[in-house]
Amino acid sequence: MSEPLTPSTGWCVLHLFCKLPAGGASGVDREAVARAVKAAEGSDHQVVTFSVSGHKADLGFMAIGPDWLRLRALQTDLQAAGLQIADSYVSLTEVSEYAKGLPAEMLQARLYPKLPPAGKRAFCFYPMSKRRGEGHNWYALGFDEREALMRGHGATGRTFRGRVLQLITGSTGLDDYEWGVTLFAVRPDDLKDVVYTMRFDEASAHYADFGPFYAGVVDEVEAVLNQVGLA
Repeated sequence: MSEPLTPSTGWCVLHLFCKLPAGGASGVDREAVARAVKAAEGSDHQVVTFSVSGHKADLGFMAIGPDWLRLRALQTDLQAAGLQIADSYVSLTEVSEYAKGLPAEMLQARLYPKLPPAGKRAFCFYPMSKRRGEGHNWYALGFDEREALMRGHGATGRTFRGRVLQLITGSTGLDDYEWGVTLFAVRPDDLKDVVYTMRFDEASAHYADFGPFYAGVVDEVEAVLNQVGLA
């Protein structure tokens, strides 16, 4: 068996958005899907399962933990069970350069989160990058200016404490965008409210580019399989 491949700090993160095959639910081994999730869990590895609303996917898996190979094995096992990967995202937990002065417990929660958060079943994921256009180039700004913008952005986000938990993971060099944003909320409209409100901050209004959004409902794997018709 291959040796684990782990980051020096933080955990690996893999979002998988899956569809049922063209033949429908009959082409998926429900028990094999459940076994794949169970095999990926444990030893600090977690798998969040969720049904996906809309045409982009039917169900999804957010796998997080220290071993990149273990997360890849989950992808292999889900495909072997008959699910088709419609989209995916690869990233790592991180502490932003603008957040390194935060209390240790807050930094720990960003690097080694415990998921999913209790009472927050509404789910959303989207990737994003900072803009490099001629008019607005995030990377041409000095650190102090960038830090001030991000502090204001974070202050807006904290007004949703209790309603929304946000996990930002870094993906520069790993996927098409620079960050993945995962939101867990109490209600679906909490997701809409936090994203809409934070887009008015200058850090987003001038400097953010967003990828596709996926939204759904977090649940135990057996309940998710029922929701997507895998009886």
